[in-house]
Amino acid sequence: MADDRREQGRAIRRKLMGEAYAKKLDQNVYTHPIMEKFAAYTQEAIFGTLWSRPGLDLKTRALICVVSDAAQGRDPELKLHLRFARNQGWTEEELSEALLHLAGYIGAPLVREALLTAVEVFKEMAGE
Repeated sequence: MADDRREQGRAIRRKLMGEAYAKKLDQNVYTHPIMEKFAAYTQEAIFGTLWSRPGLDLKTRALICVVSDAAQGRDPELKLHLRFARNQGWTEEELSEALLHLAGYIGAPLVREALLTAVEVFKEMAGE
C-alpha cells in the first residue's frame, strides 16, 4: 500500500512541478541518503496521501501552499509552490494579486519578500 501511495505521489509531484524540474531536483537535492529518505516520505505522505485527497483540485491546493508559505516567510518553499501554481494554471497576475491581498493580513514586509520571490520564479520559468 505504501508503495502504491509513493508511486501515486511521484506522479502528482511530476505533474505539479513538471517532469524536467522534478528530475533536476532529484539529481541535485535528493541524492544524499538523508535527503533520499525525505523524498521517499514526502512522495508517499505528502503527495501520495495529502495532495491526492478528494475535495480540492490540484490548482486550489497549490494556491493554498503559496498563501501558507508567504504567510510564514518560507521563501524556499514558496519558490517551489509558485512553480506548482503556475503549472496548474494560475497566472502571474493572479498569483501576484493573491500575494498583494495578503498585505492587509500578514504585513507588507512578508508580502514584499514573497513578491520578490515570485518575480524570481516567474523569470526563471520564462527562461526554461
